[in-house]
Amino acid sequence: MSTTRLLLAGLCLISLQSDLLAQKKPQAARPKVIKDADLPWPPALPDGQTIVTESSPKFLQAPDTLRDGVAVAKTAPTVDFLFYPGQNYPGKPWSNWGDGSVANGKYYSAIGDHYAIGRTDNEHGTGTAFVFEYDPAKRSLRSLVDVTKFLNLPQGHYTPGKIHSRVDMGRDGWLYYSTHRGSPKAANDENHYLGDWIFRTNPQTGESQIVAHGPVPKHSIPNSVLDPERLIYYGGTAAGPDAELQDIRFFAYDVRNRKLLYSGPNGPARYMILAKSTGRVYYVPGNEDGELLRFDPASPAAPVSTGQTIGVRAATEETADGLVYTVSTGQRDSDATVWQFNTKTEQVKAIGTVAVGTSAYVASIDVDPTGRYLYYVPGAHGGADRDGSPVVQFDVQTGKKKVLAFLHPHFQDKYDFTLKGTYSTAVSAEGDKLYITWNISRGTRAWDCCGLTAVHIPDSERIP
Repeated sequence: MSTTRLLLAGLCLISLQSDLLAQKKPQAARPKVIKDADLPWPPALPDGQTIVTESSPKFLQAPDTLRDGVAVAKTAPTVDFLFYPGQNYPGKPWSNWGDGSVANGKYYSAIGDHYAIGRTDNEHGTGTAFVFEYDPAKRSLRSLVDVTKFLNLPQGHYTPGKIHSRVDMGRDGWLYYSTHRGSPKAANDENHYLGDWIFRTNPQTGESQIVAHGPVPKHSIPNSVLDPERLIYYGGTAAGPDAELQDIRFFAYDVRNRKLLYSGPNGPARYMILAKSTGRVYYVPGNEDGELLRFDPASPAAPVSTGQTIGVRAATEETADGLVYTVSTGQRDSDATVWQFNTKTEQVKAIGTVAVGTSAYVASIDVDPTGRYLYYVPGAHGGADRDGSPVVQFDVQTGKKKVLAFLHPHFQDKYDFTLKGTYSTAVSAEGDKLYITWNISRGTRAWDCCGLTAVHIPDSERIP
């Protein structure tokens, strides 16, 4: 036999052996991805329970991703969990996008179905969003408004699928918030889109009102903060496809007198700083770290530079000492900076970073009543579970981070759902509870529904 034939025969034999080995080698089974439509609606806890209370040693078991130098609490917290009501059909998906707040001992937050007119065949309408009140004394959630039912617009009209703004209470006792589209393409002339809404809801009476419709024409309002004393609503917008102005706009709206005070370019995409002591608002144009601008409602002209550079993806309220803490955008980064902003001197200082594992995207950050501790959950847009869905306490005096609890995999193991991330956290006025609105997966690729945890922080973990 020729050398060429021998080589060909050898190659054929090697190929045959490789094929046989491949057939014998067990193939790793891909995890089954569940579709939203195949899940039970509404999401429910076992045995008809509306709320469960958990405390487990698993909460203190750190995953392999925990970074060096990050402490873990010694005492596990008690955690209440419940699903948000009203999620009676598959959303696209049901999501939390806007930051909540605490007022008069209650926690206020919002979720939406993410639908948009023309996006899919949607038998449930064009999109809707809800505002809820959680009463820790009653341990129950109460729906305050379904914005689409409240608007009651004709068929074929755009309605919002998100509340992407903050939900803030003014000194008048009303909650103020604004809406955002489920899909950018839906906010167009064909769907009679004139712009999104600023609403207010009175949790005592249950009444809701439209404060303004399209304060910036044909723009939605994914970013807001309310000055509760002066009753000025500040917004950062997103343009619809048919809007004349296509940039992010910053505006100030007097909600008491229903009057636009200012609207201008170079607005903030996601978050702003409010100095309650002075009434001034600060923000960075766009969605990255950059030049910090100041708007003073006492002379409502174009914002001016403070000469400082900072990141403001999320911000706390102002402390008694006149300090606000912010965090840079960390959505695609390995870490993000924690900043301290002094509202009296307008000076900025970096004091640490947020990551405790692989995720650094924080969309809500809160300071406790003492001004000593910050609380947040990294992994806002999903992936928090890769780091154990950590609830983090940050000491502003030392820059040290401590995980109070890794809520994953306990809830996965016991209730078969995964806490994927959050855009809404708020600390109680006493500093003993942290409320977290979660985007949750019950086996879906991303998430499919929303739930609430009330984390009861042990006294021993709040002692320096």
